[in-house]
Amino acid sequence: MSELTHINASGEANMVDVSDKAVTVREARAEAWVLMADETLQLILSGQHHKGDVFATARIAGIMAAKKTADLIPLCHPLALSKVEVQLTADVERGGVQISSYCKLSGQTGVEMEALTAASVAALTIYDMCKAVQKDMRIEGVRLLEKRGGKSGDFTA
Repeated sequence: MSELTHINASGEANMVDVSDKAVTVREARAEAWVLMADETLQLILSGQHHKGDVFATARIAGIMAAKKTADLIPLCHPLALSKVEVQLTADVERGGVQISSYCKLSGQTGVEMEALTAASVAALTIYDMCKAVQKDMRIEGVRLLEKRGGKSGDFTA
């Protein structure tokens, strides 16, 4: 098990110094699920939701959230992302929406938190838009699927 990088020698929260790290291409993929009743999912898919296009709104929210991650997570570095992608896929069998996010940059630190934030905020946006129809939707399975680049190497869930 590695040591916690955001804790200094005194045990205090600390922002990691990345100034000596090499600039490399870094990528991350994450996912989240919003589970809901069939009726709610059909309302989204039919385009009949009174608030408009749920998927388009959630996609934009996820992209915006990735760009604002450093404003939301105290010890994250502000990053100049070169690519953010958010995909939403209806899964009728599972009863919900799978959200997949992808973030990429050339930089000195990874983009895992940006990918996780994108997927999470897209899921929260779906909940917000549909809560008038169904309050017991569940957001679950938020996780990092993959990361590439950086000193710690690659990771695949």
